Amino acid sequence: MKVSHKNGDVRRRMLCTAAAAMALFAIGAPAVAQMPAMPKSPVTINIVDVAGDLALTQDAIENYQKKNPQMVSKFNFTKAPSPELPGKLKAMQGAGRSDIDMVLTGTDFLAAGIEQGVLMKVLPTYASKFPNLTANYQPAAAKMQELAGDYGVAVVFMPAGPLIEYNPDKVKQVPTTPQELLAWCKANPNKLIYARPANSGPGRTFIMGLPYILGDKDPKDPVNGWEKTWAYLKDLNSCIEYYPTGTGAVMKELGEGSRDMTITMTGWDINPRVLGIVPKTYKVAPFKGMTWVNDAHYMVIPNGVAPEKVAVILDLMAYLLTPEAQAYTYDKGYFYPGPAIKNVSLSMAPKDSQDAIKEFGRPEYEGWLTQFPHTQSLPPKAQVEAFRIWDQQVGAQKTK
Repeated sequence: MKVSHKNGDVRRRMLCTAAAAMALFAIGAPAVAQMPAMPKSPVTINIVDVAGDLALTQDAIENYQKKNPQMVSKFNFTKAPSPELPGKLKAMQGAGRSDIDMVLTGTDFLAAGIEQGVLMKVLPTYASKFPNLTANYQPAAAKMQELAGDYGVAVVFMPAGPLIEYNPDKVKQVPTTPQELLAWCKANPNKLIYARPANSGPGRTFIMGLPYILGDKDPKDPVNGWEKTWAYLKDLNSCIEYYPTGTGAVMKELGEGSRDMTITMTGWDINPRVLGIVPKTYKVAPFKGMTWVNDAHYMVIPNGVAPEKVAVILDLMAYLLTPEAQAYTYDKGYFYPGPAIKNVSLSMAPKDSQDAIKEFGRPEYEGWLTQFPHTQSLPPKAQVEAFRIWDQQVGAQKTK
């Protein structure tokens, strides 16, 4: 009996310890949901692009549909301005409707969507669908993934800029510092142009990169840490005629010859030259001592999407992170280089992508990408603050 009693005590202690451990695990562990079941018949998936991302991913998405006709009957693609989508989703969700199943976005809608509570938590809820996610990303892309919090998965990556692009027939002494750029601009009024940062990748990369080059107090704090940057941008404003609302208009003016210089980034250098908007012969130069301000696009799922569609979207998202799908993201250099994950070489891309980048890419990029340090874009809320200050204090009277 004594032995049995001892065994009973041991068993009770073991059960208590196990129960306590389970309770602690439950308190501290992230919520991991069971994967929703795949649909019994093919579904239609509605994708909205607010970042121009379909240029990089649509071929791979359509390839997924061809591989999985039992799951997807059709993808519907729509493009929309980023600022309009949060309100639209909020209204839909309030009415119990779910007409948008997936959004492809930059950091702008990502921030607004999280803030307004219209996005589903993807991680760590469905982390099992993305094994070794962080380890599979290029290190700089992994840093961009951190900006998504739990709500998005980075799909493409670009070490953006800022870089100076110029017409070599007109610009003989290329500026290599902000001070030299300012001096050139004042000596050549209205010949430098860049677009409103709130709606331009090169515009926002320029203002986010300046604090590093100018040695500002806190490059991550546009409100209290950018004293030198805001003073510089106001000074530069004196020799800029106006700020277009988008980068496309900037490249058109540069290509037509009404401007001689702009601020660019890797993708906006290569792609307009591939398309013939900017002459192939135009050159780029880095700033001395610059820091690359990296950029990414994300895949997110709005709240209220039917479970069987969520199952398909998660599977699609996982497919878009495979080397096969990532190779498509080289595109025609639009978001150069494009792949967010490791070990996806240009030789794996479609032939037209390889041809375009071999002809219009720049061998010097490889050296610059290793020569200068990298940082991620500002966190979404800080970006919004930077755009607000620029709009009020720099471009207020000159944006059109």
